[in-house]
Amino acid sequence: MKAEPADQAKLLDLQELDNHLAQVNKKASTLPEAVELEQLSQELSSAKDTQREALGAVDELKAELKRSESDVELVEARIAKDAERLDQSTSAKDAQGLEHELGSLRERLSALEEVELAVMEQLEAAEATLSGADQAVTELISRVEEATAALTSARAALEEEFQNTSRQRADLVATLPSDLVALYKRQRERYGFGASHLRRSISSASGVALTESDLAEVRNAAPDDVVLCPDSNAILVRTGESGL
Repeated sequence: MKAEPADQAKLLDLQELDNHLAQVNKKASTLPEAVELEQLSQELSSAKDTQREALGAVDELKAELKRSESDVELVEARIAKDAERLDQSTSAKDAQGLEHELGSLRERLSALEEVELAVMEQLEAAEATLSGADQAVTELISRVEEATAALTSARAALEEEFQNTSRQRADLVATLPSDLVALYKRQRERYGFGASHLRRSISSASGVALTESDLAEVRNAAPDDVVLCPDSNAILVRTGESGL
């Protein structure tokens, strides 16, 4: 294949642009903003689980407190009724029975009020836990929103960078022979490098110095001959730095 030396030299610029595009793609897949967002999303999910558990505990204790209050009200009503009957009683035997029952009811009331107080204390603690869980969820939602915005901004910046580099690449490719570009693309896809700068007898793609026999073949090639690097299989670009 033949190609003007100036066109072959442009392949180094093309490869630099392709390398930059690859770097942008890699960076886009490993953005620290994405890692942070994933971590915060997991923390938020865990915080919401804690919040649901705390809310469930509060609801259960509220129901238990309501039952306890109802039990207390029933006993209080029974005591009031028996006390009224005792005041109206004219029978010593009935009065004795009512007094005994009132004693039992007051003991029952005292026990129920202790239970009610214990449930109220548990509910207070559960509500404090729920309040903390609510605050944690609110804070994490805010942080997730901030992280999402940061990730969107970072991705937008990379997309703009990718598009600008792609336009530069397209403009450069438009100035090159299509068969030269096709060879460059094929070698790059197969071997990782499409072009290699021969600088002071060293191939930039392989980082290896060409042997004397290989250098002799390169020297004997015409300036417009397209030569492949014997080590990297990339198009070997010869310039004034090649040491030929």
